[in-house]
Amino acid sequence: MPSHTILPDPQKLKLICLTTDAQRITLTASTISSETACPLCNKSSGRLHSRYVRTLSDLPWQGICVRVHLRVRRFFCDEPSCERAIFAERLPGVVAHYARRTSRLDGLFTHTSFALGGEAGARLLHELGVTISGDTLLGHIRSLNLKGAATPRVLSVDDFSFRRGRSWGTILVDLEHHTLVDILPDRSSETFAAWLAQHSDIEVVSRDRSGEYADAINRAVPGAIQVADRFHLLKNLGDVVLRVFQRRSEFL
Repeated sequence: MPSHTILPDPQKLKLICLTTDAQRITLTASTISSETACPLCNKSSGRLHSRYVRTLSDLPWQGICVRVHLRVRRFFCDEPSCERAIFAERLPGVVAHYARRTSRLDGLFTHTSFALGGEAGARLLHELGVTISGDTLLGHIRSLNLKGAATPRVLSVDDFSFRRGRSWGTILVDLEHHTLVDILPDRSSETFAAWLAQHSDIEVVSRDRSGEYADAINRAVPGAIQVADRFHLLKNLGDVVLRVFQRRSEFL
């Protein structure tokens, strides 16, 4: 998926004009191909029915928001057995059907939301020129289909906050491939144990020092090696050192 081009995909789109004002850059574009396949029967058609315009949000330019006015066509389906007489052309890799933002902007949301979460991610995107709420980013995380990921050999488990202080979940990461494996709706021992029971090939689990996760591992995959992750070890060490200095400060 191209990201360093003016248009989301120059092989599928052509630029008609570019306009600007103080707050926005607007790209007007249209599709290139003379025909397209029906999404139902997959038969190509070039018989035009009508045109319409889709307004899409795209990657910002130097902190300035970008809109794409995309001229899209509808075609007649000439396959007699097809149930769909008229269909709109699809543009995979450019924008999902009915989506209001381009696929590459959607990818930016994915990377930002998983790296920073809701509110912090929204603040960063605002500085880049994209206005979005923290709740929308969290909803984006929940909407992604993470099923079907291979069972990792070395798993990292930790809790995170959907809403700070109110709603908590569990994030699971493959430490060997540095990829997200799954997100659980809470941080309970029962939910994590149920997930582990379906992924019994896990050999090593890196976790915090919470008893909830330890209990789930002992019940579901008792043969797995449990290790304390580096972040929590350093945090615990820092807490102990701070308490020591606070006690010793009385004698200074």
